[in-house]
Amino acid sequence: MKIIQITDTHLSPGKEHFNPNWAPLAQWVTDQKPDLIIHTGDLSIDGADIEDDLAFSVRLLNELTAPVLSLPGNHDIGHMPASPQPVNATRIDRWREMVGPDRWFHDVDGWRLVGLNSLILGNDSLEEAAQFDWLEDVLDEAADRRIAVFAHKPLFVDTADEGETGYWSVRPAPRKKLLALFAEYDVALHASGHLHCAWQGAHNGTSLVWAPASSFTVGDMVPDMPGKRILGAAIHTLTDTVKTEIVEIDTLSRFVLDDVIEEVYPRAPKAPESAA
Repeated sequence: MKIIQITDTHLSPGKEHFNPNWAPLAQWVTDQKPDLIIHTGDLSIDGADIEDDLAFSVRLLNELTAPVLSLPGNHDIGHMPASPQPVNATRIDRWREMVGPDRWFHDVDGWRLVGLNSLILGNDSLEEAAQFDWLEDVLDEAADRRIAVFAHKPLFVDTADEGETGYWSVRPAPRKKLLALFAEYDVALHASGHLHCAWQGAHNGTSLVWAPASSFTVGDMVPDMPGKRILGAAIHTLTDTVKTEIVEIDTLSRFVLDDVIEEVYPRAPKAPESAA
């Protein structure tokens, strides 16, 4: 079973900054002749608020020559409760209507592939509780299938016992719960995107993969973290084990977000300081 993982395409019909990387990415994916394509989120520039961004992204994904399973990213459905675009029912429902389920499982060739909505992890919502209940059932019912999990956000940045990292990774409480489930059910792989870095590691027998984005790298505006700032994709080959190859695709233009941040993702102005 050959799976191509693509992530963080950041497409938009209105803000076209990273659209030029779609055609070479699609051609490279076609050339690999995958059995399945998994997109681990941030399909869009601003699908969280702009319906046309999601519609445009879905049309392009539908042109690929292999089946595609997609998961939401923070730019697709929103993020943390205190962020300018918190994930909420309206945004999740829009994703489900326009793209598909925000969590899923897919059985193939002795494997159970599981897709998680990592944007609701740690927000103490009914959606989060329902997803954990669903996940335990899905893992328990996998029988003798091996298990690979896909999500937008990585479990952690530096260490499994690190504290709150905010934007960058799964929050400590749900991370602890996920790691316990992964150990109990011998999960072979957790593959994510989000960080625009490429990295491979492991924790308690689970292979951890951060697939590189295809849209842009990020420069000094983000903190140092493990991995390489390249553009590309990941190839997961599933047999009785999992083998992952991270590929830098040299036909992709090396856009850097720092150069266009105010055009693409303008930061909210600071509130004026009150007079003393």
